[in-house]
Amino acid sequence: MNILFVEPAFPKNQREFVRALHSIGVRVTGIGESPSGALDDELKHWLHRYEQVRSVTDEGALLDAVRRCQSREWVDRLECTVEAHILPVARVREACNIPGTSVRTAFLCRDKPAMKDALRAAGVPCAASTGAESADDARRFAEEIGYPLILKPRAAAGAAGTYKVNNREELESAIRDCQLDRGNPTAVEEFVEGHEGFYDTLTIDGVVQHDFISHYYPNVLEAMRTRWISPQIVVTNRMNAPDYGELKALGQKVITALGIGTSATHMEWFFGPKGLRFSEIGCRPPGVRVWDIYSRINDFDLYREWASAVCFGRIEKQPSRARAGGMIALRPELDGRISGYDGMDRVQDRCGEHVIDCHLPPPGTPTQPVGSGYMGNAWVRMMHPDYDGVRAAMNFVGENLKVRASPQ
Repeated sequence: MNILFVEPAFPKNQREFVRALHSIGVRVTGIGESPSGALDDELKHWLHRYEQVRSVTDEGALLDAVRRCQSREWVDRLECTVEAHILPVARVREACNIPGTSVRTAFLCRDKPAMKDALRAAGVPCAASTGAESADDARRFAEEIGYPLILKPRAAAGAAGTYKVNNREELESAIRDCQLDRGNPTAVEEFVEGHEGFYDTLTIDGVVQHDFISHYYPNVLEAMRTRWISPQIVVTNRMNAPDYGELKALGQKVITALGIGTSATHMEWFFGPKGLRFSEIGCRPPGVRVWDIYSRINDFDLYREWASAVCFGRIEKQPSRARAGGMIALRPELDGRISGYDGMDRVQDRCGEHVIDCHLPPPGTPTQPVGSGYMGNAWVRMMHPDYDGVRAAMNFVGENLKVRASPQ
């Protein structure tokens, strides 16, 4: 079997998908932007061939590369796992008659207003939303729905470029920041109050085969705006808890409505005064290497499960659910350069047995902005047999491990 995999070298965890494909005996041709000479020996070993393109989101260049591959040998699948690659790869996939995620599905999983329109039509509870093409569109929506509202790029991932507005003055500021007043299309949504989490799946022919439920503490928008917070992502192992039944049913309904076939998915949700509400979904794995945590706490290789699903239409193993897990992001006290750490000895003494791994950039490393994400600066990943236990361990880390910094 011959698989084309888009961008095997960046970001770093992309190599795990190549490794997994190689491990099940398929021949992997990588299509990426780096020169072949920049690939390390291990990655080269896993690859059958490599095609360099100037940009993997340049559909013309990507189409030419895929057709070169097809001229040499039969191509069974064309796969990618990065949000920005999903739609261009789908278009090339259809142009080359390769099975996989369709252009319609890729578009609906990328364009937030279109996604919610399709899901509302299927009876999925969503926030009120619109695709604003002008500042006046946003103002009219605000008059109709009221405040607070969320503004974000139509094809955003995570909290990038996302603004919460509570009144007309903040709306006008967000319109300028989003460049909506210059005609940049923007998603405008009702703000949904409640606790935020995500539901990740691996599906085969539209049916969920593996699933995982995670919680944000606090919600993402607050976490990405507030320096003193050490935000957490916590993965439960209580998958059979009665309250999760509604979430699993919602996830399957979304997957069916959007026509997702054999793919990884990442769905954000809220639960609050209005009950369970769908937020958005990506037809790809979650970011910040959450699959590493899923694999470790469940005693299996989720990357290999994905490879087996997309290549052979089957899974190999069931997750053990033996442990809960998560990660906590640690922010420096100010922007500048990291000068050191306080409290690592206390963390090691109290929680060392629960640490999966950690990233503590050495002194002298430039700090990254608070909004750079969960892996922007220091972080610790942890596991525990009990969900409450892993939360307690991460709380201890957040209270005791401090990232010190000095001005530039």
